[in-house]
Amino acid sequence: MNPAPTAAFAALADPTRSTIVDLLARRGELAAGDISGAFPSSASAISQHLKVLRESGLVLVEKRAQQRIYRLDARAIGDVEAWLAERSRQWNARLDRMAAYLDTTRDRKTADDE
Repeated sequence: MNPAPTAAFAALADPTRSTIVDLLARRGELAAGDISGAFPSSASAISQHLKVLRESGLVLVEKRAQQRIYRLDARAIGDVEAWLAERSRQWNARLDRMAAYLDTTRDRKTADDE
């Protein structure tokens, strides 16, 4: 079983950070200034959000000349996806068992009523 990517979920809980992730998912890699320019917040505030995303493992940063270029870390995104897929399988299995139980109960009640 995959460990819960709690740092990633904590980082994504903030609307600005989840929007940054969406932006990087759509556009690929972006300079910090380009990311900052997409928000009404100060560059300093966006820098702090990028730091949280970096520390959570969701984004990678590369220094190119005077710029910091950010991109999503595919492995971290894959870890989140895998964790969610496992939870989905578990819930679907539980719901299938509940449906089977309800069908059995309904069938018994129908047989008792006849």
